[in-house]
Amino acid sequence: MKAVVIGGGTMGAGIAHLLLAHDHQVWVVEADAERSRAAFAGVKASLHRAEAKGKLGGREADELLVNLTLAEPPADAELVVEAVPENVPLKQKVLGDAAAKCPDAILASNTSSLSIADIAEGLPGERVLGMHFFNPVPVQQLVELVHHEGVDPANVAKARALAESMGKTVIEVRDSPGFATSRLGVAVGMEAIRMVEEGVASAADIDTGMKLGYRWPMGPLELTDLVGLDVRLAIAENLAAELGPRFEPPRLLRDKVARGELGKKSGEGFFSW
Repeated sequence: MKAVVIGGGTMGAGIAHLLLAHDHQVWVVEADAERSRAAFAGVKASLHRAEAKGKLGGREADELLVNLTLAEPPADAELVVEAVPENVPLKQKVLGDAAAKCPDAILASNTSSLSIADIAEGLPGERVLGMHFFNPVPVQQLVELVHHEGVDPANVAKARALAESMGKTVIEVRDSPGFATSRLGVAVGMEAIRMVEEGVASAADIDTGMKLGYRWPMGPLELTDLVGLDVRLAIAENLAAELGPRFEPPRLLRDKVARGELGKKSGEGFFSW
């Protein structure tokens, strides 16, 4: 299959890795040459880490990279996945450009919280759906498939079959604020931050409580650091606007983002990295 990934950051590189590891041809589209080089380096590094851990089924990373192209998408692409920042107009623009260039492709958004119906407005809505991968994409088992009223069920079925063919477990969710995973994950994350803010317990103890008491593989504050405090803040603000004050971001989160404490990517968040 010919697949296109728009945006080669952490999530885009992970999606490209996953597709390459399952023998698909992948085009990664970035804004400029510098970002294209960074995207290639990210995919290459990810594949080499997987090779070192024996996760590529005996194949070599460089063998798979032959199927990676940094260029405009081919007209006969079957899947386009955008992984650009959480901004509806930006996602509409990149998917709109892709829709014109790839007339038969499924147009998938990797958004974790934005309305798929809003993104689909002005686009061929029957081809637009949400395909929410989780970080790190090659490792995390879940794909959240989000459908709005205008999507063709056949395209949902194709997206599901593709995800399952790559070893993912799929849940299907109606288009609604935060879908299923972000809505629940952010609710717990915001409450954990409030508990730190109020001095209820340390970040480490809150996370240990959730890991040992509820069998979470990772605590909500470590997860916030991994996702990025700025990303979590944007999602929480969107959910608060849609669903009410129970999702209002705590002052501590806003202050940390203002100071540049964004989690793992900045070296400091609720933990030091």
